[in-house]
Amino acid sequence: MFKKKDSPINPNTTDTLIGEGSVFEGRIRSEASIRIEGHITGDIECAGDVIVGEKGVVKSNISARDIIIGGSVHGNMVTKGKLTITSTGLLHGNTNAASFIIEEGAVFQGSSKMEPKTANSGSSSHDTESGNGNKPFSAPGGYNGNSVAL
Repeated sequence: MFKKKDSPINPNTTDTLIGEGSVFEGRIRSEASIRIEGHITGDIECAGDVIVGEKGVVKSNISARDIIIGGSVHGNMVTKGKLTITSTGLLHGNTNAASFIIEEGAVFQGSSKMEPKTANSGSSSHDTESGNGNKPFSAPGGYNGNSVAL
């Protein structure tokens, strides 16, 4: 009745959808991409992309290739690629990404750390050369690496 899949899972395809009106509690691990339109509480570990739709509500730490937030997320984000918070998105949590985009109208409360896609396992040269370790960026005017857009 059920055939065993012999082909590898493609992380570029959306394999899992948590639809609007659905509530999920627990940890999710996926080799393919995940789209969330419902409510999730629990950590997400994904080899592909994680997309939180406009009606998605997530209370989770997320680790994925790329993350797009159009809904509400409370948790920390780790991505090897790009983190995007769209104009309807809300993120309360810290980020670690190679690329970080915050569209006008989006809300971000937390701190961010940028690491190149090809990061080595060890300190990056800008941390050790400047002598500031993992301290947040400090600019004239009091910017401390945290931001909120309204």
